[in-house]
Amino acid sequence: MVQFTCKPFAQLTPDELYAILQLRSAIFVVEQSCVFLDADDKDQPSFHFMGWKDNALVAYTRLVPPGVSYDEPSIGRVVTAITVRGSGIGRKLMQSSIEECHRLFGKRTIKIGAQLYLEAFYRSLGFVPTGGIYPEDGIDHIHMLLS
Repeated sequence: MVQFTCKPFAQLTPDELYAILQLRSAIFVVEQSCVFLDADDKDQPSFHFMGWKDNALVAYTRLVPPGVSYDEPSIGRVVTAITVRGSGIGRKLMQSSIEECHRLFGKRTIKIGAQLYLEAFYRSLGFVPTGGIYPEDGIDHIHMLLS
């Protein structure tokens, strides 16, 4: 069973931060062959939503306060480990991240910059596209809102 925790950056332990950076790098840089600067100065003001299974980080999102990426709060760096894919953990991760965003920032619209190939997944959670497709780090993205 996956246990979720959420912490502001300043409360992350060195081991938690290392696990976060390792998982994000394994998926976004290695698996998706995307060379980009992950350390974008948005981690420090954000909250880090972590899913742990048997002492391993298997799911993660970054909950970004309003005014950092967008006027709205945002959920970003959505990632699941290969070992848990197909188990429904991605849906549970996003549903729990949405709830946590509302708890942290109030019940307000959430904006995401979704990888285009995941648009149907985010639509199934209630997000709707806003605007056109745009490239980010060589991958097509689309902005989406959840009201």
